[in-house]
Amino acid sequence: MSADDELSLLVVIVDTNPIWWGKKALGEAEFTLSKCIDAVMVLGNSHLLMNRNNRLAVIASHTQESRFLYPGKGWAAADLFGDGGSSVESNCSGSKDGKYELLTAINDAIAEEIKDLMTKSDMRGQQTETLLVGSLAKALCYINKMSKDIKGNQEMKSRILVIKAAEDSALQYMNFMNVIFAAQKQSVLIDACVLDSDSGLLQQACDITGGMYLKVLHMPSLLQYLLCVFLPDQEQRSQLVLPPPVHVDYRAACFCHRNLIEIGYVCSVCLSIFCNFSPICSTCETAFKISLPPVMKAKKKKLKVAA
Repeated sequence: MSADDELSLLVVIVDTNPIWWGKKALGEAEFTLSKCIDAVMVLGNSHLLMNRNNRLAVIASHTQESRFLYPGKGWAAADLFGDGGSSVESNCSGSKDGKYELLTAINDAIAEEIKDLMTKSDMRGQQTETLLVGSLAKALCYINKMSKDIKGNQEMKSRILVIKAAEDSALQYMNFMNVIFAAQKQSVLIDACVLDSDSGLLQQACDITGGMYLKVLHMPSLLQYLLCVFLPDQEQRSQLVLPPPVHVDYRAACFCHRNLIEIGYVCSVCLSIFCNFSPICSTCETAFKISLPPVMKAKKKKLKVAA
């Protein structure tokens, strides 16, 4: 099969946690969420221009929902496969600088959706963690849908790029691992571009699926990192000199306190992990028989009868 018949789908997940980005704007005005979105737009446009069969999707991972920035509800399936004519023009506000109309429409759609998401977000609740697992699950569902909509003589290679800002949530550990193994089964690569502290969960995701994990050392240079490291696909990366793989933190989170532990207790029935021993598994309610050391009965001494 020729390279022209292969579809390459890139799904970009952007961490739009308003608390993290608000703190970053107060401490460092040089790098903001708008500049991060601009870098994602340039990456998406570059990916689409690499080949006419390349496809793109952008998902915002918020604290309250996971929303598709592109494609939105107003995009038809024909637009995604390059068969739409008038529908693309209706989505596009008009290219006045000679830019390709589809790229202008995509950038306008992403800008409008991210503006609507950030202005309507209500942070009065207790939810302050990024719903990254939901975004990954939505990305896998979208990849599965796209794979069924392509023509019979075509193949599609898919990968997910996660731009992570906030810290990991140990409460999402089980769901996160399920998503990782689902991506591995579908042969979907997961790449991670971490802006702040290292993410042990994303390190495991990249190592299991064969993706690239990179921590950005200088945030204003995010676009250079995206274009040089994450724009090439898996086949092109073998011909490039990329950053060496990092040490993967394979610690598991216990089911009782959601803390990352190195040594713990595992249920032999449901494989739940606990940091402290319990005779009854709190997940499957299995009662374990504790084998105690045998008790030695004291021998009775025979009384000697006096002659």
